[in-house]
Amino acid sequence: MLEIAGGTGQHAVHFAEAFPHLRWQSSDIPEALPTLTPRITEGRHNKSLANLLAPIALNVDTEWPTGQYYDAVFSANSLHIMAASSVENFFPGVANLLNPGGHLLVYGPFKYEGEFTTESNARFDLWLKQRNPVSGIRDFESVLELAAQSGMHFVEDNAMPANNQLLVWQKQR
Repeated sequence: MLEIAGGTGQHAVHFAEAFPHLRWQSSDIPEALPTLTPRITEGRHNKSLANLLAPIALNVDTEWPTGQYYDAVFSANSLHIMAASSVENFFPGVANLLNPGGHLLVYGPFKYEGEFTTESNARFDLWLKQRNPVSGIRDFESVLELAAQSGMHFVEDNAMPANNQLLVWQKQR
């Protein structure tokens, strides 16, 4: 499992503990690795999580790992933070890293048919855009199209807590 935009490493440590049979490789942009690395290092050493690999640098716009392929890719709370152009780079980049039949799991808020699912998501989108005009809650239909163009078949849309979704795709064989 490759995690894109690992942040503080909380998901990596949690999932490595919960699924010891799963090898978890977290990543983030190079300048964020100092935030990601400490929790990963602690999990690897203090909690003896042998399935938790050292984090790697990954920038969806410029820096993808080469020669590595994954059975699954996970990203949480990232598409609404990155620029729309980065979201466009995200899907083909992921498709290039996934083994045939591999899965992409994306967690976060989405709009459907241009509409927010809740008033709180509309406020959150406004806050995101005030902070950085290129960020914002993405349209479900738009990410479906980007994934399809990258050779990924949509599998499911799961409602999650706090007005979020977990979207799942599978790379075509």
